[in-house]
Amino acid sequence: MSKETIRVPDVGSSDPVDVIEVTVKEGDTIAPEDTIVVLESDKATVEVPAPKGGKVLGLLVKQGDKVKEGDPLLELEAEAGDDDAGQAAGEEQADRNGAEEAEPEQESKSTDEGADSEDDEQEAPQGGGSQTVTVPDLGDIEGAEIIEISVQDGDQVEAEQTLVVLESDKASLDIPSPAAGTVARLRVKVGDKVGTGDQLMDLEGAAGGAVAKKTSGDDGKTAAKADGDKAAAKAEAASAQSAGQTQKPADPTPARQESSAASASSGQPSAQVHAGPAVRKLARDTGVDLARVKGSGPKDRILKEDVHAYLKSRMEAPAGAGTAAPVDDLPDIDFSEFGPVERVELNKLRKVAARNLHRSWITIPHVTQFDEADITDLEAFRKSQNKLLEKEGVKLTMLAFLVKACANALRAFPRFNSSLEKGGEALIQKDYVHIGIAVDTPNGLVVPVLRDADKKGLKEIALEMSELAAKARDRKLTPADMKGACFSISSLGGIGGTAFTPIVNWPEVAILGVSRSDTKPVWDGQAFQPRLTLPLSLSYDHRVIDGADAARFTTYLSSLLGDLRRVLL
Repeated sequence: MSKETIRVPDVGSSDPVDVIEVTVKEGDTIAPEDTIVVLESDKATVEVPAPKGGKVLGLLVKQGDKVKEGDPLLELEAEAGDDDAGQAAGEEQADRNGAEEAEPEQESKSTDEGADSEDDEQEAPQGGGSQTVTVPDLGDIEGAEIIEISVQDGDQVEAEQTLVVLESDKASLDIPSPAAGTVARLRVKVGDKVGTGDQLMDLEGAAGGAVAKKTSGDDGKTAAKADGDKAAAKAEAASAQSAGQTQKPADPTPARQESSAASASSGQPSAQVHAGPAVRKLARDTGVDLARVKGSGPKDRILKEDVHAYLKSRMEAPAGAGTAAPVDDLPDIDFSEFGPVERVELNKLRKVAARNLHRSWITIPHVTQFDEADITDLEAFRKSQNKLLEKEGVKLTMLAFLVKACANALRAFPRFNSSLEKGGEALIQKDYVHIGIAVDTPNGLVVPVLRDADKKGLKEIALEMSELAAKARDRKLTPADMKGACFSISSLGGIGGTAFTPIVNWPEVAILGVSRSDTKPVWDGQAFQPRLTLPLSLSYDHRVIDGADAARFTTYLSSLLGDLRRVLL
């Protein structure tokens, strides 16, 4: 066998062309004429075949690269005597034999790697020496960006001291030091993308704490999980969840969005789908996202017929209840024409929040019902109870009473405790009451969830809310703290204002906004009496909730706040 470099053949163009598909991977055994890459120019799409059979030793290009004639594509260990592409039968048998030989070789290699890993585990120091700090288990977070490195080479660190801060679309995470020691070497820098098990830095003289195993590849992830138990996910959930998100963000270009009720995206960018220039031009002309079209050609290549069939299905599909009208792209304005400006980059939490709030706003037909609750007696009761509870370290806020009252109202009006099924054909009725509480933090708005609010007393609600708010401010919220809300409360009473229109956190169907309480003259039938009133703003999804139901909900809620003894009935 001989090692050869396979290069780009003459493709009829002197200009660089795009690699739109790589059909093999390192370690594959290929036969002559097997397609190894697909190239695309402005005029044509070209499949590059293997000139001979053999084993792929290494890929020298990746999808999205630009190449020209003569550029290297891959390293191939060519099979002996494989110079006749027409001998198909012999080549197929050679491929099968090669594949059968490769399996024990891979098993042997895997066994050797496993032995090396075990040796490394035995050699790893248990009380001191050097240690490699790795990214802990990030759960369902696929990758994160390093936004801050808190140490540098030569620094002395203590156990649990923050070393780096990671941020993903869903959370931010402080990575603490697993042990005390000296930073011997940083392996990352700000802006790098990392995932579970990736190496962050080396510590010298590390003692007292589980030492990271010297691993590579997927074994590093196992080691990282051990550190991850100590580095508990100090996550600040994205305000993606504050907009009720457990799914991927929507396409930021609304003009290119398709109804989720009528089609599902493959998640692959249009630039990476298998289609020729003519098909791509047709898609551009008709406004079709090729990532949503299923190809019927060889290797799922998208043909013109596929685009036409997709357009026909879209025109014939009935409009679902969740379909949103497209929005024109906004122009890009150069504000420096009008005076000095400064560009301030948004963190990922705010970016995701913006996308999801925008999605909620354009997909949910919002209506806001305004009302007032007389809380004169409730406020007097709250103050008297706080004096009694002071020794227990419990402080009842008005928000605790609101949570309890809303939990009761959700049981009384179950339509507010539901979500609209995808496609708008049915409601998902929930037999639990979890309430999200909006918390303002320096990094953005987050909405931790208080679970089973209907089963908890005021003291328990107050204590749990205090804990959640502290975790939010300290950036210690986990993604699990942000999921599963049925209904949300956004209180601006501590800041000011008389009313506002909160945006419903999809997939919830309602949200309560609370403004600052105010003393007003109220006619009691004989005279005006000073009464403390609390402004309420209930935004709701008009596809699910009618105006009359919203009015009944706020009236019922006001009556509970006016006399909380009704909760006992």
